[in-house]
Amino acid sequence: MSSDPQPAASERASEQTPGQASGQAPAQQGHVLPTPWHGPPTTSATITARTGGVCAVSGIRAAGVTAGLKRSGRRDLALVEAGRPVTAAGVQTRNQVQAAPVTVTARHLEAGYAQAVLLNSGSANACTGPDGLRLAERSAASTAEALGCRPEEVLLASTGVIGVAIPRQPLLDGIPMVVAELGDRGGSDAAEAIRTTDTFAKEAGVDVADESGRCAVGGMAKGSGMIAPGMATMLCVVTTDASLSAEEAQEILSTAVARTFDRITVDGCMSTNDAVLLLATGDAARPPDPAAVADGITAVCGDLAEQIVRDGEGASRFVRLTVSGAADEASAATVARAVADSVLVRTAIAGGDPNWGRILGAVGASGVPIDPDRITVAFGDVTVCRDGVAAPFDPAAASAALSGPDVDLVVDLGAGTHTATVLTCDLTHDYVTINAEYTT
Repeated sequence: MSSDPQPAASERASEQTPGQASGQAPAQQGHVLPTPWHGPPTTSATITARTGGVCAVSGIRAAGVTAGLKRSGRRDLALVEAGRPVTAAGVQTRNQVQAAPVTVTARHLEAGYAQAVLLNSGSANACTGPDGLRLAERSAASTAEALGCRPEEVLLASTGVIGVAIPRQPLLDGIPMVVAELGDRGGSDAAEAIRTTDTFAKEAGVDVADESGRCAVGGMAKGSGMIAPGMATMLCVVTTDASLSAEEAQEILSTAVARTFDRITVDGCMSTNDAVLLLATGDAARPPDPAAVADGITAVCGDLAEQIVRDGEGASRFVRLTVSGAADEASAATVARAVADSVLVRTAIAGGDPNWGRILGAVGASGVPIDPDRITVAFGDVTVCRDGVAAPFDPAAASAALSGPDVDLVVDLGAGTHTATVLTCDLTHDYVTINAEYTT
């Protein structure tokens, strides 16, 4: 969970199977990526998968250690660093209740560069008052001292229990430990250290090449519950060796987030701690065009976003919900969000129940002007509603289309040519169990 209260019991249960498969085969270096769920690349650049996570980028070092912030004894403190101050950008939660690391990071990002990102799990350091803010500032200063940089060049991110203070001394004692463990193969340990209810660590990486040159993009993320984009919905660090100005980096990251993390939902709940942070080293000898770099960053964000939904708390079905035939893309995305956030729709999917009336109800409540008599709904290749009324269909076939591990749901508004896809999952009894016992 991004930053909601995190019980020791649930934490232990969720961390029994580190590295559990997400339903996707691990990306192998050199494998050309298919057209992503969020739409095709905007350029003709070749994008191929590579391993390494945040350390897929040469010059980036990472580490993850056990500092004693979790009762489970699992890794709980991570560091990603570039060796020197590099271009940095960030997109953080729009929740009005914001954690101390969000406040500190926003201030540090004003300069447009940073050297490192310090991340912890076990406590969100949210709603912890002046003491929480002072500890966040102190952790940035301690990290900077250990790395030989300025405190303003350290970005922060936290995840775990809201309203519970981070154990001060274990955190500060853990900083020299994680610095000592930094290495160019530490991406997996760092990704492991930021897990909470996640059942597996989430990493992605790509090579991007066009006529101008090539670069690498890597990333790691955590997230499983408290997922409803108000920018991102989890913690994520993205790295690249492309050369970008601070303005380019911010524009590229904001656009990538809007197309990916802003179009996923697990439970409709926005976190206090969400952050997507980008470090661009500029070390690529001949980088591709910035538009191609943007495609690579979007590809990594899209991969990580899909992993988060596939790992949704208690989820048994991954749902690809596409709204087509909209007057504009924003309308399509708004309608898709309304359907994806509907508890009734998602419980119907959990039960394999082709109750398409719930979908039309959610579409009509979205606030987007629609003509109910032009709407078509299909579960996979089974059309269940046409022109706003029931279409002849085989209930068993429709139920089967909703009962596999991957579900495709399409809503055609019949009002235009624009399309948007939102990723979600079903809502099961397990989700209720996990969150009913979250702090106890």
